[in-house]
Amino acid sequence: MSATAEGSESSLLIYDDRAVRHLVLNRPARKNALDRQLVVDLGDALEAAGREPSVRVVVLSGSGGSFCSGADLRTMTGAEPAELEARLDEFHRLIRAIAALPQPVIAQIEGPAVGFGADLALACDLRVFAESGYVEEGFVKIGLMPDGGGTLWLSTLLGAGRAFELLSLGSRLTAHRCFELGLANRLVPNSEVARVTAELGLDLSAQAPRAVQSIKRALRQAQAAELEATLSREKAGQLALLGSEDFAEGVAAFLGKRAPVFRGL
Repeated sequence: MSATAEGSESSLLIYDDRAVRHLVLNRPARKNALDRQLVVDLGDALEAAGREPSVRVVVLSGSGGSFCSGADLRTMTGAEPAELEARLDEFHRLIRAIAALPQPVIAQIEGPAVGFGADLALACDLRVFAESGYVEEGFVKIGLMPDGGGTLWLSTLLGAGRAFELLSLGSRLTAHRCFELGLANRLVPNSEVARVTAELGLDLSAQAPRAVQSIKRALRQAQAAELEATLSREKAGQLALLGSEDFAEGVAAFLGKRAPVFRGL
């Protein structure tokens, strides 16, 4: 089955392999950048999976050799402050849904997991990387900060010092580096990533579901209050940055394929 917005280039593909629900971001021409319809569809699909006892594992992936290149900047520029706040709330709904979902969520990462796409991957419970996969919290390159829990995920997984370096420089972490740092649970050739992810999902789905869900709940509850505080801080910071001249310059430079000139305004 699939969910596709009528009149939109966005689509979310949904299919089941026994007890594993696969959610596939399907905008390959845009490297699965998230426009508003795709964000809403993904939020709906995650929450729906959580209500279905027959679904024991959720796999999140992207089509066309990419995981997710983040928010579609073409749909963010020129928006009024109230609309930007609503958009951030919609993005945060995805992060909260992954954290609150009873079932484990596996990210299958090929190609870019950039910006909010990086936050989306890091929010998942497990990550399987193809050798082509990479994580890049590149918000700073367009005058922004992480807004999907990235400051929490990286500081928790890597420590504050390393997280600050990666976030403030917008550094790219290759799949091999992610595996070395413990961000990747599996690292496999590109041709094997779908099979390995599916096998991991089926292995998890064969375990006692209440036990697996209890383990996830215990781990997630330990950071629940911190996640809410993080999303609140990131939202406030991002809304201020979205109104800055540096953000406008960052987007113009990105779309014009040139280096930005930031002035701190």
